Amino acid sequence: MKIKVIENFDGSFTLEPQVEAILFSLLNGEKFIQQVAEQANSQAVIFTEILFQPVPYSPGTPKGMPADLERYHQSPEYLIINVPPNFMFAAKIFQPSRLCAIYQKIRD
Repeated sequence: MKIKVIENFDGSFTLEPQVEAILFSLLNGEKFIQQVAEQANSQAVIFTEILFQPVPYSPGTPKGMPADLERYHQSPEYLIINVPPNFMFAAKIFQPSRLCAIYQKIRD
């Protein structure tokens, strides 16, 4: 079975302001922030308010993310997580079906 390489994939999306506000409040929730920090073995994290849609592998996007955001993947100062499906549902986001969020690790 061959892997199909997709040359071009449009990962752009737009969220309505009220939908974005709901999602951002969930991603900034105190308990969720603590959980993310704990899983990252960090004292604290801050949501950067950067979201992206995962993209298929291609020669231009080998990390499965837009090429302009790969610097966050390579940096130990940042953490990329999948937005939990229940957050997507609570914010009534059905397209795109998956999103990733970028958090910055904070050290004292």
